[in-house]
Parts: sequence; structure tokens; C-alpha cells
Amino acid sequence: MFNYDNYRVILSCGATDMRKNINGLAEIVYSNFNLDPRDKVIFAFCNNARDRIKLLVWEDNGFWIHFKRIEKGHVVWPSQSDTEITMDLLIDDLKNIIMAPGIK
Repeated sequence: MFNYDNYRVILSCGATDMRKNINGLAEIVYSNFNLDPRDKVIFAFCNNARDRIKLLVWEDNGFWIHFKRIEKGHVVWPSQSDTEITMDLLIDDLKNIIMAPGIK
């Protein structure tokens, strides 16, 4: 459980509505990214204020959703452009984004 070292990481550029649950995030992955949310991928989402992050992960027989609320500061998160709605990352890159929020 929680060993994601061999998982691919796909970051959703821009803001995502954090009211979305597992089904809502899985629908974004399927419809907007044209990917199967049950692949061996960590899908990362962030809100507009950049102080809340959700990770959607399929593991064995079900989804995990990990949620982090940053109490002080915010993360550096890429904006969505017309040509780029996702970004591939290494697991260490995702850890750095999540664990080292900028203080403002």
C-alpha cells in the first residue's frame, strides 16, 4: 500500500474544482486527458488558490484520493495553456512541489 515509486505522474495544469470527488476527477482524466484513470498513474490536481492538492490513484482494486491542504503559503503549479493541459512529472518532482510550498 502507498508504494508509488513505479507510477507515472500526470499533473493537471491550471485549477481544478476541489469539490470534485473520485468520480469527478476520474471523469476529467477520461474525458479531458483521454486516459484511463485505472492506469498505473498518479493524477495530480490543484485548486485556483494553489493551497489544496488532490492526487487520484488506482491501486489494485480501487481508487485512492489523497488530499493536502496547505496552511501557510501555496505551491508553484503550472497554468493551463491552449496546447498544454497536462504535464508529465517524475515522482520526485511531485514530492518537491507538494512538500516545498512557497511562503507568501
